[in-house]
Amino acid sequence: MVEVPDSAVLTDAPFTRAAEEPGTIVARRKSGPAEAPVWSAVTAAEFAAEAAGIAKGLMAAGIEPGDRVGLLSRTRYEWTVLDYAIWTAGAVSVPIYETSSAEQIEWIAGDSGAKAVFAETDEHVAAVEGLRERLPGLAHVWGIDAGGVDEVVRLGAELGDDVLEERRRSRNAADIATLVYTSGTTGRPKGCEITHGNLVSTARNAVQGAIAEVTVDGSSTLLFLPLAHVFARLIQVAVIEGGIILGHSDVPNLLPDLATFRPTFLLAVPRVFEKVYNGAEQKAAADGKGKIFKAAAETAIGYSRALDAGGPGIALKAKHRVFDLLVYKKLRAAVGGEVKYAVSGGAALGERLGHFFRGVGITILEGYGLTETTAPASVNRPTAIRIGTVGQPIPGVDVRIAEDGEVLVHGVNIMRGYWNNEAATKEVLDEDGWFHTGDLGSLDGDGFLKITGRKKEILVTAAGKNVAPAPLEDRIRAHPLVSQCLVVGDGRKFIAALVTLDEEALGPWKERHGKPADMTVDELRRDPDVIAEIDAAVAAANTSVSHAEAIKKHVILGVDLTEEAGHLTPSLKVKRNVVMKDFADEIAALYTA
Repeated sequence: MVEVPDSAVLTDAPFTRAAEEPGTIVARRKSGPAEAPVWSAVTAAEFAAEAAGIAKGLMAAGIEPGDRVGLLSRTRYEWTVLDYAIWTAGAVSVPIYETSSAEQIEWIAGDSGAKAVFAETDEHVAAVEGLRERLPGLAHVWGIDAGGVDEVVRLGAELGDDVLEERRRSRNAADIATLVYTSGTTGRPKGCEITHGNLVSTARNAVQGAIAEVTVDGSSTLLFLPLAHVFARLIQVAVIEGGIILGHSDVPNLLPDLATFRPTFLLAVPRVFEKVYNGAEQKAAADGKGKIFKAAAETAIGYSRALDAGGPGIALKAKHRVFDLLVYKKLRAAVGGEVKYAVSGGAALGERLGHFFRGVGITILEGYGLTETTAPASVNRPTAIRIGTVGQPIPGVDVRIAEDGEVLVHGVNIMRGYWNNEAATKEVLDEDGWFHTGDLGSLDGDGFLKITGRKKEILVTAAGKNVAPAPLEDRIRAHPLVSQCLVVGDGRKFIAALVTLDEEALGPWKERHGKPADMTVDELRRDPDVIAEIDAAVAAANTSVSHAEAIKKHVILGVDLTEEAGHLTPSLKVKRNVVMKDFADEIAALYTA
């Protein structure tokens, strides 16, 4: 365990590095056209100077220690600089997803009592400005794209460094650094009080203690997940703490950015890895190389499994070398060619997918955690990996399983509580400081944690059978044509499922199967070939459970579940209650004789 003093704050790392190693490159900033981006080096001295300039402006604008400042933006270089500037000014940063509705922005800005908001685009600024009358405490709205950051810097041009340093030093490890609002699969999002100590301790123990081999000298990562999510945020802090080179991207620009930035490790949610695999499989099929890809995939999986069972034999090694030249090398090139490790979280990664990527040469370190645990509670490590689990607890964190199977977590990563919500805090934090996650799991003899479902999402059929929907949903969603899956059956005679189709995957599939290019999703869901594929995916998933837990009926919906429609959170978790309400008729039809 890496011990962190009570005086530790998030701004120590960038300002200490700027003083001791001013020329060290800490980030690369993107410019130029999207299809051919240019990456300019940012030194430790430059990064600290930018954060200091903004922090002085915040002070001049009347931001006091502990005041909340909103950050409404996609993942970009300015996000990180503003985050550290807010902390340098002694304030509390409040991330808001750039896809948030006006109602969500109002709730987070109002509940947190934000005094100022940095908003990325003109549309974002207009959305926040439109709420000013209902948010009397909101004194400032600065547009990032509209030159608002420069405006803030000018405000503080006359403030001295000594005044700023005094303000920076006014914080300590116990002070709140950020209010991270849960995505809210049910009800209003709650603001998790994450302290400086939570972030510093968790980052140092996760990176220096658990996955030190990933972040060696010369390491770099390209962040493309939303920084409003605690997972990306923790990685941001970890790379700043560890002196790792940081870059920023987003999903629309990811492929050209990966090719030019060439990171050594990545973090992503399982859906990203599923898309990479499915895309490669479909491209191979379209090029008439479907059989080669299938053989390569089976070889990669077999090779990875053999690593856990004494090592691959001579024949398997030879096949692996051949497919490395034909297939695996191209897959690694698609993510820049230098990635050795990837960290996965946010949902379950299928065991087969984990073995495939390790066999290809990219080891996915699956971890587990929540917003309330400052992201990681456990993670697989390069030296201690058990695919199919979410690893062992990180240093400084304890995990235990309650009598009813719930996963409990205790340690340096546990939030202080929910902002303005003492009742909700008492529901999840017991008197001894153990956080009750709401997830069900098990620990093996070596301390590897396996998540088996959600306590509140356990379905109980009319016959009294308890069914965890997540494992079935994960298996079905792994099919190339499937976007989302929701298993239902609480209080019903049998288990059923709603399935949606992945529009990106349907184009190549239509071409291969001789379907008209203009066939809609609603038409395709009735197509016999599509129905056969989904039937097979459901049947395959059913092999993993007992007859009583198996899906007896399913329906393919004519639309996908999206964040815009309110069916998904920004971190792509399904809002089960919303989907069940909106598709109540379809669910009822499944149970009609």
